[in-house]
Amino acid sequence: MADQGTRVALVLGTSAGGVGRHVAMLAGGLVRGGHRVVVAGPPSTERAFGFAALGARFAPVPISDRPRPLGDLRAVLALRTLRGAHAVHAHGLRAGALSAIALAGTGTGLVVTLHNAATAGGAVGAVHRLLERIVARRADRILVVSPDLGERMARLGAGRVEAAVVPAPSLPPSGRDPEDVRRELGTGDRVIFLTVARLAQQKGLETLLDVAAALREPREDAGSVPPDQAGPVRGRGPGERAPEAVFLVAGDGPLREGLQGRIDRENLPVRLLGARSDVADLLGVARALVVPSRWEGQPLTVQEALRAGTAVVATAVGGIPAMVGEAGLLVPYGDVAAMRDAVARVLADEGLAGELAGAAARRGLGLPGEREALEAVLAVYDGLS
Repeated sequence: MADQGTRVALVLGTSAGGVGRHVAMLAGGLVRGGHRVVVAGPPSTERAFGFAALGARFAPVPISDRPRPLGDLRAVLALRTLRGAHAVHAHGLRAGALSAIALAGTGTGLVVTLHNAATAGGAVGAVHRLLERIVARRADRILVVSPDLGERMARLGAGRVEAAVVPAPSLPPSGRDPEDVRRELGTGDRVIFLTVARLAQQKGLETLLDVAAALREPREDAGSVPPDQAGPVRGRGPGERAPEAVFLVAGDGPLREGLQGRIDRENLPVRLLGARSDVADLLGVARALVVPSRWEGQPLTVQEALRAGTAVVATAVGGIPAMVGEAGLLVPYGDVAAMRDAVARVLADEGLAGELAGAAARRGLGLPGEREALEAVLAVYDGLS
């Protein structure tokens, strides 16, 4: 373990979600372990996550979510003050690249955790590729949340790449009767499929709406079910109709207006619930968590579903396949027919849904927690000596 009193600097950019929560978890755990911790990032992150209240010193640094030359220059100058730290641990591509530039030639050990893939094209994509090369060549250690990110960094010349441990915080137990939750939601006897996501481009929510629309139409071609997912439907007698589904989306974001407009125009069985603090309640009444994302690393919502024993229907992208295993049905991103068939199987086959739920609970028991995450980063910091 790192020596008690070691100064660790955690650096992050603009965040309102998982990255900020992860940094807050690390900061609090390191402080409790006797380490001196500085968190450097935009003032908005301190307001959102309260690093100072956890015992860390907060240093305001203007790391934005997109290139801003003057702001980036100020960020580099501010980050140079961290050169006396035993370890600087940056979270995210921009925070990592700016830290690498600031610490060049100082001998300060730099660790970068990449939480997301750079999926943009055009000029923004070109900037991202440049930042990736900077991180790959200058960071001492790179931690990645999915195998594809690790392979990309290795191709770009990174020396030491390892898997990151990014656990979801434990959800407080629901404590509510599922029937009370259903009555409050007004779903009647429809089967609930839940999506927990920011309403943003990465989350692939247009695919979710396509699936909701497709489920209302008679299926013309059964051949789109992947061979390893084919099988008899259990739980219904001959001629008995499948139950109806309703799709609940917990989260908010810039695409809300456009999504709601389509839901209203097409009268889709989809409800946008907005940001919710009762995810444990929602998972308790959902037959499955549906994740239609373009890309994910170690999504906190999937970890929460596994711990709750909730089946998963998701795209086979990023770190999802390794996390979900046999606890869900995985389909290619953007393949509406395949996702429609996977949702339809879980909707119609209660036996399959139960098997997936049992597998989810077993996988949830083996997920890493805060202790494992802290032990992992301390071992990385020790390796910088």
